[in-house]
Amino acid sequence: MQLGLFSLMTLRDHPDGAAGVMRDTRKMVETAEELDFDIAWFAEHHFANYSSSPSPLMMCSYAAGWTKKIKLGPGVIVLPLYNPLRVAQEIAVADTQTDGRLVIGMGTGYQQYEFDRYHISLDDKVDVFLEYWDVIEKALVEGSVEYRGKFISVPKTSFAISTQQKPLPPIFITTSHPKLLDRFRKWNATPFIAASTLGSPVLYRMADGLNGAWESIGENPSAKPLAIMQYVHITDSRSDALAVSERGRYVGRMAHHLRKAELPLDDNGYIANEGYDGEYTLEQYADNMVVGDPHAVAKKMIADIKRLNPSNYTCNFAFGCMPIEKAHSSILRFRKEVVPLIEQELGPIAAIGADKARHREAV
Repeated sequence: MQLGLFSLMTLRDHPDGAAGVMRDTRKMVETAEELDFDIAWFAEHHFANYSSSPSPLMMCSYAAGWTKKIKLGPGVIVLPLYNPLRVAQEIAVADTQTDGRLVIGMGTGYQQYEFDRYHISLDDKVDVFLEYWDVIEKALVEGSVEYRGKFISVPKTSFAISTQQKPLPPIFITTSHPKLLDRFRKWNATPFIAASTLGSPVLYRMADGLNGAWESIGENPSAKPLAIMQYVHITDSRSDALAVSERGRYVGRMAHHLRKAELPLDDNGYIANEGYDGEYTLEQYADNMVVGDPHAVAKKMIADIKRLNPSNYTCNFAFGCMPIEKAHSSILRFRKEVVPLIEQELGPIAAIGADKARHREAV
């Protein structure tokens, strides 16, 4: 099982603004590399302070200059919002800049606010994604593309650059749509699911839906790779757990509002901290996210691993514009105090899911 670090890069109350969030993100990624995490992921969201990372491939290229071994991935490219010809070239450049450490994360997107401003119909996102991927795949694998579809047409175009990893870097997709799972079977792409701050209860429902989608196209879900993401914080204090849960709640509120065409904004132009019907209490956020002392966090992660058998477990330690001191302390305690508890129960992290991986290779 791989360990991942996720950087949403929310801008809320950082004293140094977006520059401070960028600096803190670098510190977390450098620390993750020192602690032998496998992948650093960078989010993509637009226009709002939910994320200050509108271009995850740019973040991967930026991180390539100050990392050496950790893999770097867009988490994820919201493909319908791009010109696929440009994406193909930027993937090739990023894989070159990272010396073949790029992983490709892609998704269809879900935020109405973003899609409206790029003049893309959210209802068409799956079909747009599939056409755009056709173009990218031909460009990177075959070196040329000529394409005529409903949403894009491309005259015959050759590509002078390609990825270092052949035929493509590893692919992760944030979807449980049968058409997308079927399209990416040839690449053994890894579905990447995340319930954001809603935690394990919602994550498990998402996994059940994904398993049903696999079965609908004749596949055995237990033989398929799976990446998951959880919001993680290690603390011995219940009051601190509730304080970081307030940051988690703010992230959840922003994600809720971004599903709509208009946003409630505060005086700073940030998404207003407005609740919605049915949202968790702070106690529920603390209980459902992976938050608590090292034993509580290990217990929650072990339950996730036993329930889902993921091939990648990604952690977001710096959610809600978390003060860097808290986020950094948490990742250090995670490696020093939580990982040994997990390995005491399940064996070495790297060996978790090895039987599943061998089965996929045999198939």
